[in-house]
Amino acid sequence: MKRIALLLAAVLAAVAVAAPASAGAKSNTIVDVAAGNPQFSTLVSLVKKAGLVGALSGKTKLTVFAPTNAAFAKLPKATLNKVASDKKLLTSILTYHVVKGAVPASKVVKLNGKSVKTLNGQSVQIKVKGGSVYVNSAKVVKTDVKASNGIIHVIDSVLIPKS
Repeated sequence: MKRIALLLAAVLAAVAVAAPASAGAKSNTIVDVAAGNPQFSTLVSLVKKAGLVGALSGKTKLTVFAPTNAAFAKLPKATLNKVASDKKLLTSILTYHVVKGAVPASKVVKLNGKSVKTLNGQSVQIKVKGGSVYVNSAKVVKTDVKASNGIIHVIDSVLIPKS
């Protein structure tokens, strides 16, 4: 009887230890994927500052045109500091990089010459020139980075909406 009790205790302990590991498994949302890549550290810190982690980690499928740290470095330091300190402006700029739906590169290319509405309400222009895709004037440098709730396309510049 004592042996059965010890065996049962060992099984319950194993289940208790295993449960948190599976419950804490990474979901690989857009935010998770970006946070796992050092070239997006500026973007991730700004997304956190704007309070958009939940919106970009939800179940709604999204496409993010994600500027790299090098893209943010192209902005004057004073501009970046101003944007980072104004939550409304920061949110407007960040949501200007996001469109609803998971739009793979094969579909983005077919949008040549078209405008696509972003989550901030304004539209971006998609252009294909010389075999490269541009969102406004930002060049897409990497496509189809998959996430559980959408797709990331890496861009070389920060998109600035009209004021």
